[in-house]
Amino acid sequence: MPIDQATMPDGQPAVRVTAMPANANVYGDIFGGWLMAQMDLAASSVASRHARGRAVTISVEGMSFHRPVFVGDEVSVFGRLVKVGRTSMHVEVEAWARDRHADEDNKVTQAVFIFVAVGPDRRPRAVRPLAESII
Repeated sequence: MPIDQATMPDGQPAVRVTAMPANANVYGDIFGGWLMAQMDLAASSVASRHARGRAVTISVEGMSFHRPVFVGDEVSVFGRLVKVGRTSMHVEVEAWARDRHADEDNKVTQAVFIFVAVGPDRRPRAVRPLAESII
């Protein structure tokens, strides 16, 4: 599936961070797990805001890496609520990277993170429909 490199999502990213040496392997490539953690942070922000409370990650679908991220790159992660069930929420996430001395942003990965809203007892609880989203 071709990746649309030209269309960065509108609005502000949920997470923006500079990739640092501690996040890289010996070759200077950023660990995929670090990038996935940034995406999970962005997605959890979207899900917990819609749920108006705690939401936990239950799965990640369709994650693939399109380009490497290097030490010093600025990484912007965007999340968008795309589906809501009775207790679950699907958040589409895109990560974009920009060399700190350049203007061009490139999509580096994307995935759908699935969350379940939980109450104080940590059991699933109902969430409002997608049509009622404030995001």
